[in-house]
Amino acid sequence: MEFALQQQEIKFDAKPKKFVVWLFVVSSTIMFGGWTSYYIVFSASKGKGHGLVLPDAFIYSTVVLVASSIALYLASRALRNGNKANQQLFLWITLALGLGFGFLQFQAWTSLYQSGAFLINNNAAISLIYIVSGFHLLHIFAGICFILNSLVGSYKNIPTEKAVYRQEITSIFWHFIDILWIYLYVFLLLNS
Repeated sequence: MEFALQQQEIKFDAKPKKFVVWLFVVSSTIMFGGWTSYYIVFSASKGKGHGLVLPDAFIYSTVVLVASSIALYLASRALRNGNKANQQLFLWITLALGLGFGFLQFQAWTSLYQSGAFLINNNAAISLIYIVSGFHLLHIFAGICFILNSLVGSYKNIPTEKAVYRQEITSIFWHFIDILWIYLYVFLLLNS
């Protein structure tokens, strides 16, 4: 009986879980930084970049991802103001825009493929476009899982501190992958 009472008294501590998310953000930054460094070294040694005009779908996907970050910010603000209906609405919008981003990435890959830029070819810089955008898409999938976790929590009767925690974790991760994509897109534009 005492053990059950002690377990009920344990408060929710989000700090260790947030640390894990931040650790993932840092390790992902290092991974993508390594790939972009490789790209620079490869381009310098061969005297050429990928030599492609990037598909317009990359521009559209960037706009969609920025809009999704704005929607997620509005969801966080709605939660802080105690407006669950608006939080849910903006989480749904963020989810839809995240899925739209994924669709646009496939459109971009289709355009690249149709232009003759294949994943496996003699120019590693072209292959790197597929690799970094593909791994970024995996991060988007993870971010969608975080969004779904926040969304499910918004419909359940969970304590406010847990709802805030879910929203904060989602925001940290989603805004990171947004900034990461902007960096990758600008990097690829500047190194063509």
